[in-house]
Amino acid sequence: MKAVKFAVLGLMASVLVSLGQGSTSVVLHTTQGAPGPVSLSLSNEAKAAIDRGITWLLAQQDKDGHWSNADFPALTALPLWALVKGGCTNTAAVDKAVQYILSCVHSDGSIWREPQVAQKGGGLANYNTAICMVALNLVGDPKLVPVVQKARSFVAATQHIGGDVYNGGMGYDPKTGKPYADLSNSYIAYEAMRLTQNVEDLRKSGDKKADLDWKAAQDFISRVQNMPNTNDPQRATIPASEKGGFAYKPDSSQAGTITNEQGEVRLRSYGSMTYAGLLSFIYADVNKEDPRVQCAFDWATRNWSLKENPGMGADGLYYFYNVLSKALSAFGQNQLAVKGGEQVNWRSDLVKQIVTLQKIEPKTGNGYWVNDAGRWWEADPVLATSYSLIALEVAGK
Repeated sequence: MKAVKFAVLGLMASVLVSLGQGSTSVVLHTTQGAPGPVSLSLSNEAKAAIDRGITWLLAQQDKDGHWSNADFPALTALPLWALVKGGCTNTAAVDKAVQYILSCVHSDGSIWREPQVAQKGGGLANYNTAICMVALNLVGDPKLVPVVQKARSFVAATQHIGGDVYNGGMGYDPKTGKPYADLSNSYIAYEAMRLTQNVEDLRKSGDKKADLDWKAAQDFISRVQNMPNTNDPQRATIPASEKGGFAYKPDSSQAGTITNEQGEVRLRSYGSMTYAGLLSFIYADVNKEDPRVQCAFDWATRNWSLKENPGMGADGLYYFYNVLSKALSAFGQNQLAVKGGEQVNWRSDLVKQIVTLQKIEPKTGNGYWVNDAGRWWEADPVLATSYSLIALEVAGK
């Protein structure tokens, strides 16, 4: 369990904060706890960006406690996650967000709402529950423990165990009755189960503990990776440029396809899913020295960029920053040797990039992020801002 313990400790550690009058003070550290190679001026810029972002989020909260779209409680849980990790002192805002999320809890432990407009995936029960249970757990209120425990039981029961290519993965909604799983839903569920596993020790005597089949999870993650030695014969002839990276599902990629030297069509790898795959392997207790982990890390360094989501351009850029920060923090290596032999400090470079992209409201001085590309809901500044704040808080810890 060494790999998992390392990952969980790394991701549960918050930005070190000292609380002033409603603001946060950020001290940037490496994973080993010693001061990292980040200048004092950059540290101050990060602090100011987080302060502006938190203040902006607080101003966007609806009077009933939700943010953004009331149909999807994850869009409230992500700002709550960012506020708590950022050291927000506005307890009223936190309490209202918690109460709103609790209003979305179902008897089976799931946390979601039936959307007013029907859509594929329905109420996205797995996605919403996973993110909400992490945010509730971060609040640290003992009264929320039973809610988190029941949510864990729900998420564990949604893991697809079916002897097909999706075996071990997670989808949007288990009630569809169709075999389905993708790496994005899976990584979010794997993360939620790891970051809330502390509540299992608080169950009443005799209560059944909830967990995933982590061996099945490993197998699913492997089937999404472009590795020649997987159980998918098509992966044996992937182009060298795709080796180690990840698609979206075992049988499709949001980045499209590529034709190999034999004229065969194969799935493209792309940035956000490669970091999701790397992080998922660590959560699933795959050793850092495992070839699958090393090859995922190698793809990330070969395709290093913070100007885009590699393979996807601007699409999903803030999701990309969010999962990159978590994956590289868990991997535990701050200096990267990227294509061409250049040495980069990912923490410093990521903080610079995110701070640079923050938009400032002229009248209030508050700051937010938004993706003009708009795909995957990132035209919603609440979502993009939450992703960015969590990334800053992880990169700067």
